[in-house]
Amino acid sequence: GDSVITVQLTEEDQVEDDVVFYLVFTGSTVQHCTSTRKINPGSLETISPGHDCCETVKVALCASREGHPVLVVAEESFQFVQDEAYDAAQFLATCAGNQQALNFTRFLDRSRPPAADVDFLDEKVALAFRHLKLPAEWNVLGADQSLTENIPRETLMHFAVRLGLLRLTWFLLQQPGGRGALSIHNNEGATPVSLALERGYQKLHKLLTEEEAREPDSWSTLSHTVHSGDYSVKHHCGLDVYMLTAEA
Repeated sequence: GDSVITVQLTEEDQVEDDVVFYLVFTGSTVQHCTSTRKINPGSLETISPGHDCCETVKVALCASREGHPVLVVAEESFQFVQDEAYDAAQFLATCAGNQQALNFTRFLDRSRPPAADVDFLDEKVALAFRHLKLPAEWNVLGADQSLTENIPRETLMHFAVRLGLLRLTWFLLQQPGGRGALSIHNNEGATPVSLALERGYQKLHKLLTEEEAREPDSWSTLSHTVHSGDYSVKHHCGLDVYMLTAEA
């Protein structure tokens, strides 16, 4: 999800300015309808939806004009694939609260990947997290909410801060248990806040200590979602396109 899709129109499909084009993605359980924006008379742009499973779906390019029936201009297949970022997000989501798994992730810290790799990892994994269907009871601290804040343990927040993952940290802060994780010490006595300070991650430290921390700048153009029952509407600020998702 949130990748740019370009649609090239043939000459006979290049029509008047009052015609509105949109794409309809039909999957096995979910349908998405996205608006488009015209780049020029022969090209359209839109945003790919975050789908609920990996499958090949049918995509229809539709044209709408006031007072006229909707026309299906073209149809094509589109494949949603499971990549490493999706696998990583799934793994992290399921190991929230699992000490053995969270301690295992610490080996990543010893290899200290280059800053460019960390930034790429941060963007891809955080985006995959945004599109995961997390259970209603999901919590950053795991399923066992009987644990008190005084029990030393590793958390997902420690993992994100240790690697300097700014976007993932911001995402986790918005989830249940995200704020509570900030005051939890691990076995070395470090909280996510003290880890950020110790490692010199100034932006990350500011994010964790400000009450109304702003979204990372690079995310300001991404989609913002409003849910209503079986429907959700996304607005992608960068391209100014909208997406309606409904259970088919």
